[in-house]
Amino acid sequence: SYLVAISGASRELTEGVTALLAMAILLYVSFWLINKLHVQRWKQFIESKVQGALSGRSLWLLTAVAFFAVYREVFETVLFFQALWAQTGPNGSTMIVLGVVAGVASLGVLGWVIFRLGIRLPLRQLFAASSALLYGLAVVFAGKGVAALQEAGVMAVTAVSFPRIELLGIYPSLQSLAAQTALVAIALLALAVTFW
Repeated sequence: SYLVAISGASRELTEGVTALLAMAILLYVSFWLINKLHVQRWKQFIESKVQGALSGRSLWLLTAVAFFAVYREVFETVLFFQALWAQTGPNGSTMIVLGVVAGVASLGVLGWVIFRLGIRLPLRQLFAASSALLYGLAVVFAGKGVAALQEAGVMAVTAVSFPRIELLGIYPSLQSLAAQTALVAIALLALAVTFW
């Protein structure tokens, strides 16, 4: 935000770039989750990272791996909320804060139930649902990002006859619909490659 303010870019340009960057990260994370749908792959991934760190007889490497894994997650979360914050403006900021509070409370309750009752999460279903949610958000961010860049005058607008559903990031322009259609096609291709 600071760099964009220095450059004098408009708010729409900031929204567009942030939304498209958030979309790219959400795509990466959702594909990563799809790849880890099989519990055995997930266990092998974790064990290989831990064994690789411990085989060097250095806990500093394990510490660095843990730090960068957490840092990456925090960066993704901040970028995600920055994109939401830029798109909603001052009027929607209360809803975003309430959403964060509801999410933290839900995770707290879920964590307490898991630890208290010793419930094991079905990782396959959890990863599948998380991946679908993240991919859906990426599609929404793609539409909103392209629309914001069009409002900033950076991208051309080719109007088409299509309903406008702002909540889902669907706008009646060829460019935004093409970006979202491409993402849906990529998702179908990724699922086909993953499960075949």
